[in-house]
Amino acid sequence: MEFSHKNSILQSNTYQRLEQFLQEWRAQSSEEMPNFEIFEQQLHEQVMAVERELLAEELLRYDVTAQEIEVEQIAYRRALTSPETYLTTAGPVTIQRTLYRPVEVQAATLCPLEVRVGILAGYWTPRAARQAAFVMAHLPSGDSEALFAELGGMLPSRPSLDRLPKVLAPHWEAQRQDWEAQLRVQEPPAPQAAIVAVSVDGVTLRMKAQTKQEPRHQPGKHASGPVGQREAGCGCVVVYDRDGERLQTVRYARMPERRKATLQQELETEVTSLLRLRPNLKRVWLADGAEPNWSLLSAIDRACGPSPQPSLCIVDFYHACAHLQEACDANWGESTPASQAAFERLKTILKEAPQGVDRVIRILTYYHRRARGRKQKRLRTQLTYFRNQCHRMQYARYVQEHLPIASGVIEASCKTLVTQRMKLSGMAWSTQGGQAILTLRGLIQSHRWQPAWQLLQSSFCKPIRVCVPPSGKPADSGSERSHPQPPDPFTIRIPDYLSLPLAQ
Repeated sequence: MEFSHKNSILQSNTYQRLEQFLQEWRAQSSEEMPNFEIFEQQLHEQVMAVERELLAEELLRYDVTAQEIEVEQIAYRRALTSPETYLTTAGPVTIQRTLYRPVEVQAATLCPLEVRVGILAGYWTPRAARQAAFVMAHLPSGDSEALFAELGGMLPSRPSLDRLPKVLAPHWEAQRQDWEAQLRVQEPPAPQAAIVAVSVDGVTLRMKAQTKQEPRHQPGKHASGPVGQREAGCGCVVVYDRDGERLQTVRYARMPERRKATLQQELETEVTSLLRLRPNLKRVWLADGAEPNWSLLSAIDRACGPSPQPSLCIVDFYHACAHLQEACDANWGESTPASQAAFERLKTILKEAPQGVDRVIRILTYYHRRARGRKQKRLRTQLTYFRNQCHRMQYARYVQEHLPIASGVIEASCKTLVTQRMKLSGMAWSTQGGQAILTLRGLIQSHRWQPAWQLLQSSFCKPIRVCVPPSGKPADSGSERSHPQPPDPFTIRIPDYLSLPLAQ
């Protein structure tokens, strides 16, 4: 392997230009102090130029100039050198790197520098890709491009930003279950953990047209929902202590999928891994009144196996209050003082009175019998809701046991994880493109971004073995090195390949 770099940054043209800039700036008259913002901007540009030169020199040290190498049991022979531009956090750098051509099989040419460094999509250095992926998880590509322009470091283009999450997503999905298991190993439940609560919900998203799958609207028939809208699934696994204080929250989101199968698998695996370590955790299943959500949660509960403590199913208190408000408006008039007073009284009964839901049902039944017409129909709808869900509404008992009674965590997740990023004006999503963003946002909001990125970035690196060094001697003949090497000096192993000494 051969590498090249300068002996001292002090001899570089960029450093000399930085010195000259500082001398010229400070030589200006002190009586007319120049604009400090201009100085700050120009200094940053000069320093970034020095940083780009250093990064380019360091990248060259990762190149390989052997006659023949082997990557993933495929032999490659040195073909040519050519220039390539890579985007670093300081901006683009262009270097001459070596390319290798497969010896016996049909495969693309390979650049050892890129697989040693972990260049993503043939363009992004690891740190630049991490920053861009993080920003893209929060902002559309146009806003991300504008943000980087304002910060004044690297200046990725909008198409490059658009492509990056789509490059990362297949690597994550291919290893998703294994990597999620590795992330969970790093997060054992806290010693004070006493309750695990699981919530699910959905958010409708506008999907890009898929001619073969979307039903056509037929004349004379009403569509069952907004055209092109499908429901993405959100799920949360939350760990609480005995006093009901939240200790840990893991958030998942998946693009629309039949029966939310992948979301169910992720939540099920998350809960079972917790229960394997802490089998005495009290299980709480929390959702609104939609039966598909309860079917999903019931399936997860069955998969978790028997529990030392009975599992509890709880309807979100605020969803129950919304139905209670609707019943009060139906009986006492929309938003009238009488309706509001009745709602406050019934809400207190529902939450604090023993068997409060039964008392609410008796009160609503009394007014339902006296009502007529549309009022009676509206009251009947709400009565049916409370009767169907009453076994999940023992709120006074839940509060006494410090159990969560509101699905605020999942509601917030639906908003912050999906809505705020995926439902901006004019947005429509493909399944793959949308999932790329949701995966990044879920990792960030679950505080798993740092370890997850290490797993993801390492998947872009590959082990390299030099078969024939530049001298033409066999790889095991022992070519001279400027630094001591591991027992197999020509093998770069993951994940410790970066720790190998780099030839000067």
